[in-house]
Amino acid sequence: MSTIRIQTTQNVSLEYEVASVGERMLAAIIDNLILVAWIGAALLLLSFLDLKGEAAMVVGVVLVGLPFIFYHLASEVFFNGQSLGKKARNIKVIRLDGTQPSLGDYLLRWVLRIVDTGFMSGVIAIVVILANGRGQRLGDLAAGTSVVSTRPRQSAGALAPTFTHEDYMVVFPQAIQLADHDVATIRQLLAKSLEHGNYMLLHDVANKVKALTGIQTELSDEAFLGTILRDHAHLAASQS
Repeated sequence: MSTIRIQTTQNVSLEYEVASVGERMLAAIIDNLILVAWIGAALLLLSFLDLKGEAAMVVGVVLVGLPFIFYHLASEVFFNGQSLGKKARNIKVIRLDGTQPSLGDYLLRWVLRIVDTGFMSGVIAIVVILANGRGQRLGDLAAGTSVVSTRPRQSAGALAPTFTHEDYMVVFPQAIQLADHDVATIRQLLAKSLEHGNYMLLHDVANKVKALTGIQTELSDEAFLGTILRDHAHLAASQS
């Protein structure tokens, strides 16, 4: 599987595995099945309600039209870059500068989905993704985002000790304030949250570390915690 390396504005280098076209297609199929099931259930409910005229139209738009139109936008905004299909396939949307995608980024991806997947049955999206090699369809290129795998990489297990090079540049010197048992807990919770796609836990851990250290950063929660672990390891090794 191909990878992308992201250099953040805080000079943090991050490497992600790009979500394959196959994984993205499977995620899209799951999302479509969910939408079909929802529409079927909504139509069944409407038949039981036996509404007529304008009332039937309004309820139909609310129960069927709006969820169909806004499903991808709403799910990515509220589920940290994941639709239910993406979550099932362990892939998510990230920004190429390591920060959290904004509402504007998700809006761009959503608007350009019409071009990417609305024409030629998604062929445009597939061709663009394969051509650029960075997991980006047209919506991603416009928004500065990519879709990557959230599965823990075999070569970088989150529970393993963190090692740094001698020339490693510390990003957050406040990391040394953390006790060894705090760092061990962070490492375990980071691994657990990534393994299970629990981004609420990831966010809570990141906020706790920021509160303990007084750090303010625009890095995503995953990138921030990974950097804290590397910084602490390097600072602790240089003091020993």
